[in-house]
Amino acid sequence: MGSDTTAATVAKPRPWVALATFLIIQAVLGCWWAAFYPGLFSRDSVLYLSHTIAGPWISDHSVVYDTLMWLSFTKTGDLGAVSFAQTTAMAGALTFLAQSLKALGAPRLLTTGVAVLMPLAPPVGAFAVTLWKDVPFTICAIAIAGVCARMAARRTVTVPALIGLGLLITLLGLFRANGFLVVGVAVLALILIVTAKRVRLLLTGTLAAALPLLLSNLVFPQFGIAAPSKTYVYHTAFGDIAVAFRDRPDLFTAEDKALISTVAPLSRWWEGGTCYTVNPLIWRQDFSWQQADAHATELLSLWQRLLTTEPAMIVDTRLCRGSIAWRPVQDDLATGGMTYRFSRRPNADTYVGPAKVPDFPGRWVFTLRPLSMELNRVADPYLTGALAPEYDWVLWRGALWSYVSYLAVALGALALRNRYVLGVAAVVAGQQLTVLANISAQDFRYMAAPILIGVLLVPLLLGSAGRLLLDLVRLARRAPDPAPVAEETRPD
Repeated sequence: MGSDTTAATVAKPRPWVALATFLIIQAVLGCWWAAFYPGLFSRDSVLYLSHTIAGPWISDHSVVYDTLMWLSFTKTGDLGAVSFAQTTAMAGALTFLAQSLKALGAPRLLTTGVAVLMPLAPPVGAFAVTLWKDVPFTICAIAIAGVCARMAARRTVTVPALIGLGLLITLLGLFRANGFLVVGVAVLALILIVTAKRVRLLLTGTLAAALPLLLSNLVFPQFGIAAPSKTYVYHTAFGDIAVAFRDRPDLFTAEDKALISTVAPLSRWWEGGTCYTVNPLIWRQDFSWQQADAHATELLSLWQRLLTTEPAMIVDTRLCRGSIAWRPVQDDLATGGMTYRFSRRPNADTYVGPAKVPDFPGRWVFTLRPLSMELNRVADPYLTGALAPEYDWVLWRGALWSYVSYLAVALGALALRNRYVLGVAAVVAGQQLTVLANISAQDFRYMAAPILIGVLLVPLLLGSAGRLLLDLVRLARRAPDPAPVAEETRPD
């Protein structure tokens, strides 16, 4: 690698290219928005709004995103403002990352071409108009990769970069509860890569990771926003118990069985003991969240005992549940082993049913009402076709694109002789390791950021591979020909 103090040649900015890229992406995403107005949604989407209107307000998802939903609903009477804002932010983030990679040295034309084509793909277009907190979370992750690419282009950590990074990783933690874990891994990776301002970078990451935790525990309760239930916090541990009960019932004493049976019938624990997802356990009517909350301490003690006595079993369970992060293909045969992409239902009642969540006046906003039936007639079958199992590995699994990202930055660092390039994938590593350690199901949205970042890194990968190949050819041409062997002289 070359010296990191060497001044980097930053590509001359071309504002008109950035503006054109942004406008094209925004126009395509706007078509998705009009086709699926006010946006695609799921059970979680309904819950984001129901508790803010009907009460009590709970910080189990994202208070910031819940607030955006509440503001849109109370001020405009609908939710289209949120989904449209997501399309604009997504267009801005993709444009920023594309421009940053070009400044770093990625092929200009190819990078621009990939960026403007990306919103045509459902993992970008349909995802951007879905009412999930994971959408702004992913947008922040993409922008973080862009900031890291800017640092790599300059081969230094500037004050503006630190400020931008601090704001983005703070938002990352505010949009998803495990965001602080992603921040922690990403910042540690960056500290290992950069050679300047490591202490400042560490302080920035520490403050950004701590702020969401402080808000949740100290500030939000002052405004009447309750902490999430214990079952919501520890549900993955309860899932581990279910897997252990199904696979190794001999590990459970009579007291253990009596404990878990107060929460759900033993048959539920057995049926819910699939390692890929916790959904068959905690989202069934015979599983009592109230009893699980009441006995959370005892259940955690049971989980800790299992972790101590059978650590390999717990680790294997977490690896299985986190396979969305490391396994490029889904498991078609196992319960919960297939990738969840979108639930295509027309209204809230088809998700949650009457009286399933706190009801509120105006719940009808969770109803598909396309602004353009012509666009809907094109987009709907297109999206449905993209959900076919044969496309799952390339469109919906973040593991493949995580590996592509690592290969791209590794080749980029070698080709450009710039170790800072490795930092572009720091947020990918953060998300992959966090999901691998603690996730509840095989949901594509949990690994959406690595997909989008990985696709935009393909031009850098190809350009770097071409440079390295050209360097090898030049090196081979410069190699001197072997000296001719002198003929042996013989006396006459």
